[in-house]
Amino acid sequence: MSLTLILPITVAAAFVGVAALAAAVFALLRSHRDNTAEARLEALAKSTLQAAWNEPDEALRPAVLSDETERRPAWELWLTQFLDLRLLIRQAGVRVTPLQFLSFSVLLAFLGGVLGAATQAALFAVPFGAGVAGTLPALWLFWKRRQRLAKFESQMPDAMDLLARSLRAGHRLADGMRLIGEEMAEPIAAEFHHCYQQQGLGISIEDSLDSLTLRVPNLDLRFFVNAILLQRQTGGDTAEVLDKIAFLIRQRFQIRAQVKALTGEGRLSGAVLLGMPVVLAIYMHCRNPAYLMVLFQDPLGQKMVLAAIVLQIIGALVIKKIVDIKI
Repeated sequence: MSLTLILPITVAAAFVGVAALAAAVFALLRSHRDNTAEARLEALAKSTLQAAWNEPDEALRPAVLSDETERRPAWELWLTQFLDLRLLIRQAGVRVTPLQFLSFSVLLAFLGGVLGAATQAALFAVPFGAGVAGTLPALWLFWKRRQRLAKFESQMPDAMDLLARSLRAGHRLADGMRLIGEEMAEPIAAEFHHCYQQQGLGISIEDSLDSLTLRVPNLDLRFFVNAILLQRQTGGDTAEVLDKIAFLIRQRFQIRAQVKALTGEGRLSGAVLLGMPVVLAIYMHCRNPAYLMVLFQDPLGQKMVLAAIVLQIIGALVIKKIVDIKI
């Protein structure tokens, strides 16, 4: 393969890798970010479920928290100290095991290093190509997780309406969950059907709903779970509470759409600023390849490229922080 073809491919792969790394880092930081409302809901859920959790009958504890951790291999238990890969795969809804995912990441990292070694700037391209290719599966996993959670959130209002109508018709809460699992589409159908199956196996509804919030980290779902648990203890019209939750979620969707329209200029500016260096590098390589190769062959040029990549990542995170308004 000639140098005129290798360099544009390397530059394009570098841009994709930088964008992938920035998106993965931001998604990871965002997933661990907590606000006041989420902290209060989590504290309320823990206090509500504490009595049921301390019951002497061990069969009432959720299966997702009992023996699944014991069956994990040692390396996966060590990895959960930093990142629960199995939970991320479960939330993304993909059918791969943690071992398969890590093996594929290592294979891509090796191929990226081999591709970097084929260039003239091998000292710079080998570690960079390995790092870029190795982060692509993580980016794909976070993207699938975000898509699935977003779809789950969009299905919440219809699920609340369906459950409220089921309760008004005289059905039990478990029957309403079964109806959601049968009538609605994925992913919300699978999650509520799993809760219904857990109750059929003898697990209490409190524990099944608690495991649901662990599988699906969604603020609206926490509102729903806490409302159900409080209504079961204090009494009241549960169907009316579900109607209000569905109305609240729809109002949030409307506000989010308005904010997205108002921040469209900022997102477009960020895309232009992030893509302009790559497009300009490709154009300069086509016009004068020797002029651009100084950046990859000279030690000072390689340091400048690394500094530019770091600044690109910082800029992407800053722009994302500005345009991302939490509703």
